[in-house]
Amino acid sequence: MQLESGTVIEARALLFDMDGTLIDSRVVVEKIWKRWCDENGIDWHEVLPRLHGVRMLDSVKMFAKPGMDVQAVYDRLYREEVEDVDGIVPIPGAPELLAALPPDAWTIVTSADTVLAKARLGAAGIVPPPRMVTGEIVVNGKPDPEGYLLGAQRMGAVPAECLVFEDAKAGIDAGLAAGARVIAIAGDHPEEIAPGVDWIADLNALMFDGMYDGKVRLRVR
Repeated sequence: MQLESGTVIEARALLFDMDGTLIDSRVVVEKIWKRWCDENGIDWHEVLPRLHGVRMLDSVKMFAKPGMDVQAVYDRLYREEVEDVDGIVPIPGAPELLAALPPDAWTIVTSADTVLAKARLGAAGIVPPPRMVTGEIVVNGKPDPEGYLLGAQRMGAVPAECLVFEDAKAGIDAGLAAGARVIAIAGDHPEEIAPGVDWIADLNALMFDGMYDGKVRLRVR
């Protein structure tokens, strides 16, 4: 359900996904992966719906043909994604919201590893938060809740007191499995958000309304 104007949301800590939530890297990622699919006779239309929101190595394992050198494929795609950040931009409203928030009130939980996350955030003009959870420091990637459980722990909060912002199904499922409240960033595809999950179009929809009793208060514009 789309959150209505005036809705007030409070949480002890805010946990943001990165790609599709704080930054828009879709064009770059899809360009790199489609090129690889075309070169290897892999059906891009089968890959695209399941590509976003999970760790790159998990994606390679999922889509590589039998007999392919998974590590070599990963190394190539990883190198291309780190090097090609042209066109990566912040999601509307993300820089303004993050700048307004107290720095100790939020962090990022991303499937990207630290090097890739810093490259993309830098391209979008967002400074990485100090307690960021990245793909290489968890055993199980999204949709497993491990990343969000660790994010809550690093923020000194229990998951039920956290608010997760996500755009992809794998991440939404991970946040819900962790026991957090999840708000989806729907962009131009609200029809893809599962019934029962609250959503906003982008972060322009939210404003920071202060700290109350140790909790962040957000208001929907």
